[in-house]
Amino acid sequence: MGPPTRETPTLSRFLTFSRDEWASRRSNTPLTLSDADLADLRGLNDVLSMDEVVDIYLPLSRLLSLYVRGTRELHRATSTFLDNDAARVPFVIGLAGSVAVGKSTTSRILQALLARWPDHPAVDLVTTDGFLFPNAVLEERGLMHRKGFPESYDRARLVRFLADVKSGAPESRAPVYSHQRYDIVAGAVQTVRAPDIVIVEGLNVLQAPAVRGAETQLFASDFFDFSIYVDADEQDIEQWYVERFLTLRDTVFRDPESYFHKYASLAEGEARSVAARIWREINGVNLRENIAPTRDRARLVFEKGPDHRVRRVRLRRH
Repeated sequence: MGPPTRETPTLSRFLTFSRDEWASRRSNTPLTLSDADLADLRGLNDVLSMDEVVDIYLPLSRLLSLYVRGTRELHRATSTFLDNDAARVPFVIGLAGSVAVGKSTTSRILQALLARWPDHPAVDLVTTDGFLFPNAVLEERGLMHRKGFPESYDRARLVRFLADVKSGAPESRAPVYSHQRYDIVAGAVQTVRAPDIVIVEGLNVLQAPAVRGAETQLFASDFFDFSIYVDADEQDIEQWYVERFLTLRDTVFRDPESYFHKYASLAEGEARSVAARIWREINGVNLRENIAPTRDRARLVFEKGPDHRVRRVRLRRH
């Protein structure tokens, strides 16, 4: 297998791998997931085969094991220099991408694979949905139609949570979000207890500071040791979003407790029209204005084709 192709001879910050080139980097990384595991981890309407795990996720697992090992060596060197036994610092992975692109499935597969490494690390998965402001706050600020946009998140609370995690705190607590209620669950928390690895998944986690000047700002991305962006053509993502909406109409939306119960009775044509409008007015705008511009800040980019399969992988040189 030859070396990975390059986007341009001298200027690209990324090495670009075809699917086969990337798959060859697996080396002897063992497959630790079964078909039953995959069925449990697969997201709604996601097309994910065992071949995808072997060709795409096992090489990534190998790469991350090298990064984690190297990062631990750096922390050990610092402790030696300071002549102390500092608390072990968790390795934090940020994972970004559009609504309906499959980033939640990617996060769950990654969590399962990393937790099955030979040293059995504790791997926590936290989604930034929990850091959305409650609906009451969004309504008060006139932001309900901007839910999922950067300004709809309590970014200060997310930064505090990540600062606690990276400081080696014995416990760090994240708020919990209910997709059924479409709101924060009052009083509920996800407790992260001294993990080895934390995966932080969300739409805008790779956002960079927008304000330049004397004031120092911290963003979630400042705490990441490695970052991944799940990418696809917008036309494909929109189609996946519409298909997922139709599936939800026939399942979750039928629950009277669901925030979107009103859509359960829509005929298929009406449902497609509503989903397309939501995409056009909200999710597509957020993708173009806020999410896609962060793509090249990721360490690694998965580029999906119309069939949901990763067709190319881009790895940042440094």
